[in-house]
Amino acid sequence: MSKEPNISAIKAEGDTKLSLEQPWSTIVAWLGGCLALIPILFASEIHLSLGLQIFTEQGMALALGLGVAIVFIKSPLKPDQTKVTVPFYDAICASIGLCAGIYLAVRFPILQDELFERRPEASAIGTVFVPLIVEAIRRTAGWSLTSIVLIFLTYAALGHHVPGIFQASEATYLKFMSGVVADSVAILGLPLTIVVVVVLPFVFFGQLLMKGGASEWFTNISTALIGRSRGGSAKIAVIASGLFGAISGTAVSNVASTGLITIPLMKKGGYDSTTAGAFEAVASTGGQIMPPIMGAAAFLMAEILEIGYTEVVLAAVIPALLYYVAVFVYADLEAAKKNIEPVPEELIPPLWKTMKEGWFFIIPFAVLIYALFSLNRAPETAALWSGATVVIVNWVFGYKGKRIAPKEIISAVRDTGVRGGSEIVIIGAMAGLIIGILGATGLGEALTQALVTVGENNLALLLAITAVICIVLGMGMPTTAIYLLVSIIAAPPLIKLGINPLAAHMYVFYFGIVSLITPPVAIAAFVAANIAGASPMATAVTAVRLGWTALVVPVMFVLSPNLIMQGNPWDILIAFVTAVAGVWVTTCGIQGYFVRPLGIVWRTGFMVGGIMLLIPSESFPNAIYIEVSGIILTTILVGREWIAKRNLAATT
Repeated sequence: MSKEPNISAIKAEGDTKLSLEQPWSTIVAWLGGCLALIPILFASEIHLSLGLQIFTEQGMALALGLGVAIVFIKSPLKPDQTKVTVPFYDAICASIGLCAGIYLAVRFPILQDELFERRPEASAIGTVFVPLIVEAIRRTAGWSLTSIVLIFLTYAALGHHVPGIFQASEATYLKFMSGVVADSVAILGLPLTIVVVVVLPFVFFGQLLMKGGASEWFTNISTALIGRSRGGSAKIAVIASGLFGAISGTAVSNVASTGLITIPLMKKGGYDSTTAGAFEAVASTGGQIMPPIMGAAAFLMAEILEIGYTEVVLAAVIPALLYYVAVFVYADLEAAKKNIEPVPEELIPPLWKTMKEGWFFIIPFAVLIYALFSLNRAPETAALWSGATVVIVNWVFGYKGKRIAPKEIISAVRDTGVRGGSEIVIIGAMAGLIIGILGATGLGEALTQALVTVGENNLALLLAITAVICIVLGMGMPTTAIYLLVSIIAAPPLIKLGINPLAAHMYVFYFGIVSLITPPVAIAAFVAANIAGASPMATAVTAVRLGWTALVVPVMFVLSPNLIMQGNPWDILIAFVTAVAGVWVTTCGIQGYFVRPLGIVWRTGFMVGGIMLLIPSESFPNAIYIEVSGIILTTILVGREWIAKRNLAATT
């Protein structure tokens, strides 16, 4: 009788308890619960049913105050410390942040209507919030993002002394600080609103799935389906981590949870530590670009571009497929090259039994898709319905005899605010602050103009510069924060040059996400390396090889919007087929293996032929001839290898 892997015995990072002593752990739990209830209130529209007129900005102000308080209570002054008690200075900062949020929530309608007369009052609130946000960013996201915020704040103060195109519009301290909190396009603007109202309900949905055992079921069903195939352990990691990564909204936490299961499984199957860690990092990162949720970035993109959510989801399908085709092909070829066996039979659970145990986890996703696509409900409402469905189906069917207890639902609400909600609220406020600075100083228009000037003479150079900017800006942040930042700074110049707006936003999103596996701060790869016991930098380099399509495919869909479903069906189909063939052949060249090991000459030929297939036929004049040449070259190379293998088999 086969023995199932004891997945439930492994604790994920998100399941660990806060190390704070009483009464602070209780306080932070209550604050987290209150923070999570704000998006639930807006998504359910209870306040409208009760006849209460609440400005969205009032809810955002309260959420910001709660987020600041939670961060100062639970996050240590130094990242390498374990916080057990709360020093007096953190308690003071938390109290000030919470009180400032409550005060701003109450006073916002008056401040907005009478801002000219009440600038000193609004400025005082901004003076309190801005330094608290900067320090909260430092504690949660590190110095890389903090440095970016400080640069923008310095520019806001001194930018009027900068000569030339980047000279800022001068504004008084009173005017700037009052606008930061009372202007609807600053701290309380669109980024924070989307994070709180749209993203947090999906965080809650993910928390309920984890409490109900969905992450374990995803891994078990992946094992049952493909565990017996060549390189099955890596393919399990790709499927399980990709599926759950799409919901989690952060590749890093996904690596830290599912990686505890998949990485040891891959190492036991025969993959070395570096490759095992790289597969987990790449799969979890890929979950952030996988529709329909895309780590909640799909909803942000639809809101910012003012287009239908369905259009964003359709645009993401082909690029995500190309990404995972490359990873799957690499896993299969690595297994063939190193004679890696399938997962041991005793670790593969029976398929029928596994399906029977957790088939009902499909229902919440069906509800989500039905609510979004058929009923055209708002994303936050659809997420709330899906979360409620998780609870209902779990109560009705149970997973392995266990049902979500009421205290676990309360725990999911608390964890939504405490274990991620507070961080992304702070980052949303930071993005709003940057937007406010870009508008108040004129820097946004200056940056766009400068990059457009570069792009007018050399589009390739602009794309390269934009990619580097996105990788730098995206280092170490959650998916939603990455997209918010890069869409503000890097997307407008591309759009101004005539690039399809959806393609431009997808381009910057992809390069922001790829920062998670790209040195020097490949945080997802580094976390995976720590679990695998491998070299962090070697794991990051291997992850880039595995996820190479994330560096190439964005350029393809900028040149050919067919790959993001922008065009007629026939052109889209041709672009997809040639792209899949190009990804497959190029991956063989990168790996150095097809049906047998490839020498350097043939390996180079595979890579050249694959890249030729990847060049869109409509990207520039006569590009069709390059694509046709690629078809001819790869046909010759593939045919040669199959014939050589058959001849070798006949002589042995």
